Amino acid sequence: QVHLVESGGGLAQAGGSLRLSCAASGRTFSMSEMGWFRQAPGREREYVARIWWNDGSTHHADSVKGRFSISRNNAKNMMYLQMNSLKPEDTAVYYCNAAEGRDTVGGSRSYWGQGTQVTVSS
Repeated sequence: QVHLVESGGGLAQAGGSLRLSCAASGRTFSMSEMGWFRQAPGREREYVARIWWNDGSTHHADSVKGRFSISRNNAKNMMYLQMNSLKPEDTAVYYCNAAEGRDTVGGSRSYWGQGTQVTVSS
């Protein structure tokens, strides 16, 4: 099993920046990819970005492309989300997710953190 803990959320003004962190522990050797999702009040959880653990290749949702950047530190089992040019519509609870083997992030057998709140004021 993989245990995930997010940190770094908080309040920011529009145009500002925040950096989220996700610490992974447990069976981290089996992780194939990790990702970030978010859920705003009254909306479904949505995909934000993913990173493949072995080669570090990344993918970002169109809604955050050019503003957010996902990265990882394999040695520390850490994943990050640098969020720049924040908008009020980025306000949500942000969740860290990890998948093992051939599973994909957000899949039914993936692991979730408890979430961290990001609030962007206009």
